[in-house]
Parts: sequence; structure tokens; C-alpha cells
Amino acid sequence: MGVFKIEGGIPLKGEITPQGAKNEALQILCAVLLTGEKVKINNIPDIIDINKLITLLGNLGVKIQKNEPGSITFQSDEVNVGYLETEAFKKEGGALRGSIMIVGPLLARFGKGYIPKPGGDKIGRRRLDTHFEGFINLGAKFRYNREDHFYGVESPKGGLTGTDMLLDEASVTGTANIVMAAVLAKGRTTVYNAACEPYLQQLCKMLNSMGAKITGVGSNLLTIEGVESLVGCEHTILPDMIEIGSWIGLAAMTKSEITIKNVSWENLGLIPNTFRKLGITIERRGDDIYIPAHKNGYEVKTDIDGSILTIADAPWPGFTPDLLSIVLVVATQAKGDVLIHQKMFESRLFFVDKLIDMGAKIMLCDPHRAVVMGHNFESQLKATTMSSPDIRAGISLLIAALSAKGTSTIQNIEQIDRGYERIDERLRAIGAKIVRA
Repeated sequence: MGVFKIEGGIPLKGEITPQGAKNEALQILCAVLLTGEKVKINNIPDIIDINKLITLLGNLGVKIQKNEPGSITFQSDEVNVGYLETEAFKKEGGALRGSIMIVGPLLARFGKGYIPKPGGDKIGRRRLDTHFEGFINLGAKFRYNREDHFYGVESPKGGLTGTDMLLDEASVTGTANIVMAAVLAKGRTTVYNAACEPYLQQLCKMLNSMGAKITGVGSNLLTIEGVESLVGCEHTILPDMIEIGSWIGLAAMTKSEITIKNVSWENLGLIPNTFRKLGITIERRGDDIYIPAHKNGYEVKTDIDGSILTIADAPWPGFTPDLLSIVLVVATQAKGDVLIHQKMFESRLFFVDKLIDMGAKIMLCDPHRAVVMGHNFESQLKATTMSSPDIRAGISLLIAALSAKGTSTIQNIEQIDRGYERIDERLRAIGAKIVRA
């Protein structure tokens, strides 16, 4: 297991460019299974989770041609569906949460899709019902083996048939899976309470460029007219909004002057204004974000009636749950108090004990809520040794370590590498003292 050794309390300075969006890439890469023609994907992040999915696609028989860095051409003209029922696949597919999204394309094009219980972050219960209920609505037959937690769906002889459905939750991966299955179904499918995150919009735009007929993109009501087949295309992945939010928090906490390049402002939603509520100065310069050095700290803005600021996650266009861990750690050094309300996952706040060990004042009210009582900005966190429990908590602890006085050690950094590309190299480029050991 690797570790990071971090000397904190050093202001950083320079430019940093966000990687391609992990959550979009997981959907887009699964969509290449929908056609036998070549699909070129650009701005693919070089991170563990994405590389695992690319390996899985290769083992399924997808031809993979690497172009320039971050660009790969895929061709799924000789897919080996039989691989889905091998022991190797059960081990490989279960190691990655995003592997669930191969099921929709495989079901639509080849009539069957199987997946072991997928892995991913241990942040609480992450149900799969929305995915499989959607497939069943399209006519698929569902089976589940409780002994080895193996899920399977198969289409009827006539193939999938479009229908109206109301999702019981606006699941991003669930919506993506259902849309990818519906594009090759017969007739019309309407999906109510669909997720409408920018990454899901990107998937729909890509599918339309391949010949799909999807309308309502960007709303929570999608209409899909099924087509017989799809063609190849070229697609470029958006910058990662979670990484952009991470760099905003990093700049404020370390009193650093940082420019975040090419952020795709129109796809950031509430992210800039949420950090502004913490008192962080964010300037838009073209398509870049400029963060000045917060040498005098930053002060939380209370609600209009003077009550404590509450920051909560919600489906898009609400604030993304993946950034609540970042907001929590940034709030520890703000002037003022903040209530963090994590509605979706009951274990995502369970890293606060590590911040408390560093001197942060946090009261964990219950599995979903924490009150952060901000310090005087001159009262730094203190260095410590800690372990990264998941991707987002891991980057939050890394930001805390970079702002803390002394040398910190972060263990289990593979969790961070799952979602952040060459993070130590990129941080050193703007002045961070971080070593991978």
C-alpha cells in the first residue's frame, strides 16, 4: 500500500488543469458496446477506476487503440458475451462500481447482460433496484443469485419494447443504464424523474450523434425513440467538476493563488456559488477560475435571517454529493459555523474523526449531518497520520494535510488514485511538498 508524505502550511501558486470527468467517462466507455463501429473518446482520465473499466472492455473482446494521451478508439465488433459467465468476469466486474453500466448496452445489443455485485466506495447502501426495474419495464427477464450476488437480465425473443416509466430515484447511473438499453428498443420510451446531470446530458448527446433519437436532454423527462442500430462517433469528455471543486477548496485552505484552467463554466451549476457562501473569492476569467490568496481567511455567509448556513446535497441542479466532503474540510478553517447535510449516503461523513484529530471543531449529529465550527483562520490544523477511506474523503484529507502545520502521512492512497490523475505530480507543479512513498 502506498502513502503520501505531505509537508503542509505552504502556500501554492500557479495553474492547474482539471482531468476528464471520471463519472462521465464511466458512462461513455460503456456506451461503446452499443455499436460495432469505431468510437473515439477524448480527454479520458488516466485513473485506476477508468483503467479497470477499459481492461474489462478489452476482456469482453472490444478492440482498443490508444491514440495521443487521453484519447482511445474502441471497436466492439467482436464482443464475447460468453465472458460474462466466467469466474474471471465475476472477480473483475465486482471490483468496480461503474461496471454496472455495461448491462444496459449488452442487454440492448446482445439480448443479455450479467454483473456481479459491483464494488466501489464504502459510503453506505447503494441500491441497484432502479437499474433492474428499468430493464424489467422494457421487457427483460431478471434473475438474481443470492449465493454469489450475481445479477442477470435477458430480453424476450422479440427484443426490448419501449414503455413509460417513473424512476423511484433520480439515479445517474440508473438513468444512463436505462437510456442505453432503450435506444435500441422497439418503439418509444419515456423516462420520468430521470437524472439530468451534465454527464448524463453528455451521454445523451453522444448517443444522438451515433444515431439515437433522444429528446428532453437536460430535463428530468427523457423521450427515446428506439432505432435499429447505432454508428460510430467521436466524443470529448467534460472536465471533472469534482476535481474543480477540490482545487477551489485547496486554494482557499492553503492561502494560495491558483488559476483553474478550462473549467466549462456552463456545466458547474451551483458549485462556484456554494464555495462563495463559505466566503471564498472566485473570479471568472474567460473559461478559467481564478482564486486569489486568502491571506486574511474567509468568512461564512449566514442565511438571510441570520441562521446557520446549511449546505446539503441534492440531485442536479442541486449541489453534488461528491463535493460535500470537500466543503466540510474547507469549512473547518472558515470564520463561522456550517451545517453539512449529506442526505444520500449514511457513511460518507464517517471520516470526520480524522479531522478532529487534526484540531478541527466538528460535531457529528448523526450519520447524515455534521456541524462544523470554524476556527480563527490563523489557528492551523496540525499534522497527523491517517488513512483514506474512500475517494472523496481521501482528497479532503489530502487538502487538510496540505493546509496543516507539520508533516502528515496519508495511507491507503490507492483510494485517491481511483479518482484523481497523477495528483502528486500535479500538486508538486504548483509548489506542494508531497512525496509518494
